[in-house]
Amino acid sequence: MKLQQLRYIVEVLNHNLNVSATAESLYTSQPGISKQVRMLEDELGIQVFGRSGKHLTHVTPAGKEVIEIAQQILAKVESIKAVAKEHTLPDQGKLNIATTHTQARYALPPVISGFIEKYPKVTLHMHQGSPQQISEAASRGDADFAIATEAMHLYGDLVMLPCYHWNRSVIVTQDHPLAQLKRKLTVEDIAQFSIVTYVFGFTGRSELDRAFNACGLEPKIVFTATDADVLKTYVRLGLGVGVLATMAVDPTLDHDLVALDASHLFDASTTKIGFRKGAFLRSYMYDFIQRFAPHLTKDVVEKANQLRNQEEVDAMFAAFDLPSR
Repeated sequence: MKLQQLRYIVEVLNHNLNVSATAESLYTSQPGISKQVRMLEDELGIQVFGRSGKHLTHVTPAGKEVIEIAQQILAKVESIKAVAKEHTLPDQGKLNIATTHTQARYALPPVISGFIEKYPKVTLHMHQGSPQQISEAASRGDADFAIATEAMHLYGDLVMLPCYHWNRSVIVTQDHPLAQLKRKLTVEDIAQFSIVTYVFGFTGRSELDRAFNACGLEPKIVFTATDADVLKTYVRLGLGVGVLATMAVDPTLDHDLVALDASHLFDASTTKIGFRKGAFLRSYMYDFIQRFAPHLTKDVVEKANQLRNQEEVDAMFAAFDLPSR
């Protein structure tokens, strides 16, 4: 059994059983991958993949267990490499972050700016995507950190640490009837108008649906997007009132819009940062986490990383007074 064979079966799974795409991503040949996979299966005495002719069709039950362990082994190999680099090149390396547009556009810029200034020899890469894409990138090892708010069930193989709470504002044009409101906004007020908001599964969208359901109302959502800047564009066009993260409203850039506080209408959402369980974190990685969430010191992160499951992690942070944005 070779590490190369383990890497091949993991990458074949990551590429949806497409051996050609796997070979291309690994800069090798399709026959070479197929041969090594067969050799591993012969050695183990099981089939990792089911086949129809020359095509892989599914992962066998035994194969699922083998690939899961292979992923753990490969992660440990990367940790060994990281340990060596921590001692030989402590201020050099790379950092890959997977997150949503809202985090990338509004929460991360000052963090990344300070980080790059301190670690000029660390290359930083950001991948934007859906909660599923973010979790998959972190699980595969393509991202060191996943930063997300929604769909926490997708991050079962990651340690997810709470960073901050945030809530929403209703955004309207200056001549909109709600802009003249002299009292606290209600769900009933919003329900009178068409709504422009996030795609379901992004940036706390589920809290909007829950708030409307609790009032026995159906939101009239006419336009959805993953990008808060796009949503504000369509609010300006008069398509509807915007319901989006308060952090996405810039008093200077959005001076032509009116932001109405809606934090009393919706439950706060919690943004979390996650990494693979048992992962070895470089010193600059601990620094990045603390820059993003000051209460997540190295000692706190290490303690969370040693816990058995996410339930224990959540219990650990239950008494923490998280900041709000």
